[in-house]
Amino acid sequence: MHENYDRDILQLVEPARIPAAINPRLGIVGGGQLAKMTALASLQMGCDVVVLERNLHSPAANLASHSIVGDWDDPKDLLQLAAQVDVVTLENEFVDAVSLRALEAGGHALFPTANSIALVQDKLIQKQTLAAAGLPVPRFRAVENPQAVARAAQEFGQPMLLKARRNAYDGKGNATVRATDEINSAWQKLGGDNGNELFVEAFCPFVKELAVIITRGRDGATATYPLVETVQRDHICHIVLAPAPVDSEIAERALDIARRAVIAVGAVGSFGVEMFLTADGQLLINELAPRVHNSGHYTTEACVCSQFENHVRAVVGWPLGDTRMIAPAAVMVNLLGDRKAVGRPVGIDQALAVPGAHVHIYGKAMSGAGRKMGHVTALGETMDKALAIAQRAAALIRFGETP
Repeated sequence: MHENYDRDILQLVEPARIPAAINPRLGIVGGGQLAKMTALASLQMGCDVVVLERNLHSPAANLASHSIVGDWDDPKDLLQLAAQVDVVTLENEFVDAVSLRALEAGGHALFPTANSIALVQDKLIQKQTLAAAGLPVPRFRAVENPQAVARAAQEFGQPMLLKARRNAYDGKGNATVRATDEINSAWQKLGGDNGNELFVEAFCPFVKELAVIITRGRDGATATYPLVETVQRDHICHIVLAPAPVDSEIAERALDIARRAVIAVGAVGSFGVEMFLTADGQLLINELAPRVHNSGHYTTEACVCSQFENHVRAVVGWPLGDTRMIAPAAVMVNLLGDRKAVGRPVGIDQALAVPGAHVHIYGKAMSGAGRKMGHVTALGETMDKALAIAQRAAALIRFGETP
């Protein structure tokens, strides 16, 4: 074969118009750690990556063939991204669905679709959609003022949750109301007086928090990952245990609920489904994430095909990969910042000396209290062995300190 074959072909075809069969281009809205790990999977399969982010120095920028600095809520910037790629996907659910519709109106491929994002990003609409599909969710209600919250408290009981309908994650945008005299302060804290739309949700006395990644292809095919348990502290995930230590009947029921949930919102790509398990065996959906998810990071080392690779396969239109675990147990420990500081990691060399530890550093410029800066995954013959390895390595890594 001619040694300059690839170069000659590229000279004949406009780069932005390269057919997908030669060199698929994936556009990612957002450039954080989820985009970075999705880009890694994309590059492995020969896909070019273009990232749209609000600053040039995002974690995914050094993997992208091109980075666009712009506002992901601005249709003009979204269309600039779409013009350079074969398909657009997202790393977060905060991009305004109305802006995303401009891509579809222009004939560009977008997965998940703007309608799917619209059903998920407003958490009240998300709950309404799931409930209408006959799926189990905590009781909820829209509220227009503190008086409506008080009326809901009489019906739901206390404690009760007051939640922002949009742009809330890791406990941000939630307030627990334990007594009637806390309603006004919770309303003000979440911006109810400033027009921020809120809703209330009955408190769920759960015994475990569970999650699962479901990948759904353009053709409706689904790939289901193992059910996991997530260990949360202060509303932030610290540890993921795979598979979840629950009875097989509960696991099968949870996976069925998760599959029905992603179908209800028209998912395409990898979606995270978070659930509560109560003492009497009930399962309630907490929320959906229309993207690759923190609870599925373990799949990179632990599964035949990771959530990131399957997400790319799904949105590009390729067959989905095998989701089986390659070891009896896997544990992921999140690496969290403890204060605002430069995001430089310290102790990686020590962590890498721990046999069986897989270290992932996201490359964020700044650390912050509770901010996800990386994670460590370990596989094991038992959950206890995997947990010990992951926790030992994670404890050696810090951020923002002088070595």
